[in-house]
Amino acid sequence: MLKKRDLQDCHALYELMVHPDVFPFVRHKANSYEEYLFTTKQLMEAEEHGELISRTITDEWGNPIGAINLYDIQDQAGFLGTWLGKPYHGKGYNQPAKEVFFNELFYELGIERIFMRIRKVNIRSAKAAEKLPYVTLANDTHKSLYDQINQPEEVYNLYEISKDLYTLHLLRTEQQETQEDHLKEA
Repeated sequence: MLKKRDLQDCHALYELMVHPDVFPFVRHKANSYEEYLFTTKQLMEAEEHGELISRTITDEWGNPIGAINLYDIQDQAGFLGTWLGKPYHGKGYNQPAKEVFFNELFYELGIERIFMRIRKVNIRSAKAAEKLPYVTLANDTHKSLYDQINQPEEVYNLYEISKDLYTLHLLRTEQQETQEDHLKEA
């Protein structure tokens, strides 16, 4: 479902990224395949320096279908950026990709909180974020960060995923599955 970025995936990812339903919401836009290749190489180098964490989202056959990144890492926190190619919207890839990524971030790489800034006009992304039981709206709880991302004008909502809330979600899910298994056995 996720793999480290690879320049060989760039052609497929570029073709998916330039779709008009995807392109406006991609952080690192590229206007040509060559520019996308260069940008991806820069992302890979930035990861080597601990500035970000970037993964390619794949389908069940290993084909690249999007990207997920943690940007601006500072004080064990960073900003999430995710995009999927248009043919994969609504197919159930978003939530599992995020969960695999969050497990890596929280339990392998020492990240404590993940922020998402979502454009108020990006209804699709806002609904996807609000579906996740471990996501909280952080416009008030992190007011200074909210104000910072909305300079010079108010464009974004700020969401937060804390390691604690995510862990609580995993424990509840595990407990629920255990109870369901016991009921099936009874």
